[in-house]
Amino acid sequence: MSDSEQRNRPGAPANEPTGALSEQVRKVSATKRGGGDPGGRGRTTIADGVVEKIAGLAARDVEGVHAMGSGLSRTFGAVRDRVPGGGKSSVTRGVKAEVGEVQTALDLEIVVEYGVPIAELARDVRENVISAVERMTGLEVVEVNIAVSDVKLPDDDEDEEPEGRLQ
Repeated sequence: MSDSEQRNRPGAPANEPTGALSEQVRKVSATKRGGGDPGGRGRTTIADGVVEKIAGLAARDVEGVHAMGSGLSRTFGAVRDRVPGGGKSSVTRGVKAEVGEVQTALDLEIVVEYGVPIAELARDVRENVISAVERMTGLEVVEVNIAVSDVKLPDDDEDEEPEGRLQ
């Protein structure tokens, strides 16, 4: 049946295309109606704190990292953690992120355990942090700067938080 026969057949609307042309019109109208890819409709922003938490957890997962942050920041952090609404969580201690639209840069301050090769540990921390941040956020990690601020000695128990009797 030709296009002209289909247009002239009873019950066929006069202004509606038929055949191959009808198929093309349906495809075009389907894409115009929804506006294209649903993933491209809107904007996603990721806060610095989100990236800091991801990086902090990923860094702590590496064997040989004893703690994050300098001794002073850990001391103040221990006090802040005991106060309700005390501010920055221990997860982000020692982590600073600068987040752009598609990239992020990170600064980490870590305390290593005695006897761990620091260069290898830093490489492992970088790999773990980059992998976690890029996988979870989709941002490109352009750099991870690591500052080793202290070494945890085997008999050095003053860094450990004592068991409190707070109720």
